[in-house]
Amino acid sequence: MSSLRLTADARRSQILDVAIDVFGKAGYYGASMNDIAEAAGVTKPVLYQHFDSKSDLYAALLEEVGNRLLRAIAEATRSAKNGREQTELGFQAYFRWVANRHDEFMLLFGGGARHSEFAATINRITDTAAAAIDPLIAVDIDPDVRHVLAHGLVGLAEGASRMLVERGETFDPDAIATAISSLAWAGLRAIDRH
Repeated sequence: MSSLRLTADARRSQILDVAIDVFGKAGYYGASMNDIAEAAGVTKPVLYQHFDSKSDLYAALLEEVGNRLLRAIAEATRSAKNGREQTELGFQAYFRWVANRHDEFMLLFGGGARHSEFAATINRITDTAAAAIDPLIAVDIDPDVRHVLAHGLVGLAEGASRMLVERGETFDPDAIATAISSLAWAGLRAIDRH
């Protein structure tokens, strides 16, 4: 076990980072608290000082990973000069995240996260992403329709990513982002503005 003394916050962050790897590879049901404690170099009692249960740890991971994804997209699109550039930069940040963080993607969008216990957390992350996209759909349409379209764009990115990750092959995130953002932008421009 690790003899390195960390602050409580630093230890919690370290456990979360290790748990992403363990859950990402083994899934929710295949990973145990013993596996996570061993990988983190801590005892199980130390692990339970930070998280009450495996489901508590998993829920915290979903929140952390979802926030990381949303921050990456927000940072990438902050300097965009127009809607098209926001669309391109947003998809580029997303697909780069997927290409470089397979375990985090699987944690969020794999089977364990869809378990009813965690569905509300995933829905909240999806809703937050759609809420960030919603105002970028700069067409004069019913707000409810705009909201549905924003969710559709989130689903477009997730569906393409799931196929790419499940194939297990490397892919060029920028090429995929260019193709998907072109499709999304063309579709958004074609919406009847009245």
